[in-house]
Amino acid sequence: MNAPQPAEQQRQGTLGLAAAAIGVVYGDIGTSPLYTLKEVFAGHHPLAVTSANVMGILSLVFWALLIVVSLKYVVFIMRADNNGEGGIMALIALVQRAVPANTRMSWWLVVLGIFGASLFYGDGMITPAISVLSAVEGLKVAAPALESLVVPLSLVVLIFLFAIQRTGTRRVGIWFGPIMALWFVTLGVLGAWHISHTPEVLLAVNPYYAFRFFTHHGVYGFLVLGAVVLAVTGAEALYADMGHFGRRPITLAWFGFVLPALLLSYFGQGALLIQNPQAISNPFYLQAPSWALFPLIGLATAATIIASQAVISGAFSVTRQAIQLGYLPRMLTIHTSEHEIGQVYIPFINWALLLGIIGLVLGFGTSNHLAAAYGIAVTGTMAIDTILGFVVVLTLWRWNRYIAIAGLVCFLTVDLAFFIANSTKLVQGGWFPLLIGLLVFSVLSTWKRGRQILLQRLKIGAIALEPFIQGLVAHPPARVAGTAVFLTANREGVPHALLHNLAHNKVLHERVIFLTVLTEDEPYVPAEKRMQVTDMGNGFYRLYAHFGFKDEPDVPAALAACQRFGLEFNMMQTSFFLSRETIISTGIPGMAPWREHLFIAMARNAESAMSFFKIPTNRVIELGSQVEI
Repeated sequence: MNAPQPAEQQRQGTLGLAAAAIGVVYGDIGTSPLYTLKEVFAGHHPLAVTSANVMGILSLVFWALLIVVSLKYVVFIMRADNNGEGGIMALIALVQRAVPANTRMSWWLVVLGIFGASLFYGDGMITPAISVLSAVEGLKVAAPALESLVVPLSLVVLIFLFAIQRTGTRRVGIWFGPIMALWFVTLGVLGAWHISHTPEVLLAVNPYYAFRFFTHHGVYGFLVLGAVVLAVTGAEALYADMGHFGRRPITLAWFGFVLPALLLSYFGQGALLIQNPQAISNPFYLQAPSWALFPLIGLATAATIIASQAVISGAFSVTRQAIQLGYLPRMLTIHTSEHEIGQVYIPFINWALLLGIIGLVLGFGTSNHLAAAYGIAVTGTMAIDTILGFVVVLTLWRWNRYIAIAGLVCFLTVDLAFFIANSTKLVQGGWFPLLIGLLVFSVLSTWKRGRQILLQRLKIGAIALEPFIQGLVAHPPARVAGTAVFLTANREGVPHALLHNLAHNKVLHERVIFLTVLTEDEPYVPAEKRMQVTDMGNGFYRLYAHFGFKDEPDVPAALAACQRFGLEFNMMQTSFFLSRETIISTGIPGMAPWREHLFIAMARNAESAMSFFKIPTNRVIELGSQVEI
């Protein structure tokens, strides 16, 4: 048997990644058929279930999937990668690279990007709640007497899902692809079966039906877009997960498998509604024969759990990136896989999400009510993606200005239409994701600004490093064997820990290392670029450790890499000196008092640098100081 040729191996690898992407990337958008058409016709802006209305809505859903998902995200946005990585944080990094720093334009764009990332957390609470609720609500169709169990069973499923996060998803993750593949096949088969009875629904691909719908309904038709957008929720996951699977496999999975299955499902539900308008009570489950209802409920519940898992993992990933980029304090982060660096578990985020989701399920009670809260966060993030994406197009890619502006206007018009239509649902529940987004944005911006102010205060009165070393060389204190590593964020000043050590212990180690850890605006830093070493003479060294915003910051491992520079570190002969600042709020101009107190609380509860940088506990000496902000 001949060995596979390189092209054949590459094709097989792409197909394998595409199959894996089906189980991770498309869970959210893949479970939208559970509730989208029901919300359109029986939601907060209900429509009469007529043939003309069904055809108009199907046309809108078709073109929304084509324009928002296929053209904007798959064809365009996914090209804006940061060394293969996607997502809002990667897009922010690209914008910072494209726009001159310390300008008002740069500031506004970064603020916009951070607000988009903040909205993700609101979406991260609603997606599991509405998905699981809509799946379990199939019980009302299969056995109406079980309706009272919908909320309790949904809570049991969700609590179980969050309880197993600590163990990681590697073992159960191997089932994600096959289950979601079966889910999409089921969507397609059920949809095709009903389309075969009413094939004229396929004419809805003609945009004429969408225009006729708007012409007939006017402003009310525009408001219905607030429910139509549910068909494209989850589109941003394609971009966010690009680093795990690559653009080509995600694109192949979308056009070759997921999009056809979704269209068959929506058009099949539309065919059912034309045949039987009473099926609007739950058009998804009423597609199935009665004998298949309970298996379908089980499959739908499994699919929504997978969709929820993708959102939860995304929340962990975004949080980790925000910590690395300096927008959040250090948090306890547990790696759940020895093989996949991206699989992490952050307890605080896990339990905060669960509490929010339990509140949503108990407060809203049904997927119909939750649909009112769903959409604003998603459409806001989509609009922000469009704006930041076209900044990259104009500044980094240097496309023709007129073509770029035309594309921006086209995509942004669609995004803003969906956003404005959803904004009418603020009172019914749309306030929730916005509130979560504003709270998270306040936390992110306060921590970033607080760290800037803290570093400025530490620099005031700081002693310049090089003259200080020259003074030590001229009048040397007693030097003892071993290596002292002083972690410092100040690149030019003398670390406070060194001053305290000299003041109290009156000694200096024979080798002194000034180490600054830097997070770059790229996801991963190659090993050969990890360390930057400067020999300052007389046993003093200046080291910079460079990590990407998705790298694992491991200081001992980084120091071990210094061997190629002639520096060797024996951990048993190395002491790490860390400064722990006690921050005091004062009337000095900086931030509003409430933000200062929020920053102090976050700093007090942040994980120690020792744990975060994986420094051995028995090699650390912490020296404290007070700083006024």
